[in-house]
Amino acid sequence: MTEDQPRIAVGVDGSPGSRAALRWALRYAEQCGGTVTAVLAWAPPAYTEIAPMPPALSDEDSAARAEWELRKAVDETSALLATSIPVGRKVVRGHAARALLDEAREADLLVVGSRGRGGFAGALLGSVGQHCVSHAHCPVVVVRPAAS
Repeated sequence: MTEDQPRIAVGVDGSPGSRAALRWALRYAEQCGGTVTAVLAWAPPAYTEIAPMPPALSDEDSAARAEWELRKAVDETSALLATSIPVGRKVVRGHAARALLDEAREADLLVVGSRGRGGFAGALLGSVGQHCVSHAHCPVVVVRPAAS
C-alpha cells in the first residue's frame, strides 16, 4: 500500500444495506486503486425485560461470531464480484457508529449502508449512518440496497 492509494472504510453487519455498501466500496476501489477495510462492531446484548433470559454468549463467543460474520460477508461479496481487491478486516467491540468514525479518521472515504440490522423498518437512513454522515472527518457514501 502506498500513501497515494485512497483508503476506503466500509461498515459491515451482514444486512442487505451493508452488503450493498461493501459491493460499492470494492467497485470503487477497483476504479481508483484504493484499499478497503471492512469494519464490523459488536456489543454484548442489553436485556431490558425482567423475564427468564436465554444464556448469553460469552465475549469470546460473541467476538468469534462477529469475525465469522465479517469473513462470510467479505468472502461472499468478493466472490460475487470476482474481484481480487484485498480487504482488511477489523472487528471492534463497541458501538458501530463509534467504531466506524474511529476507522474513518485514517480513511479517505467511509461507506455505509442506508440501514443496518436494527432500527425502524420504514426509516430511510439508520441511526448509525446518520451519525456517521454528521460526524465523520472524511466524505461519507450512503448506499441503499437494491430493491427486492
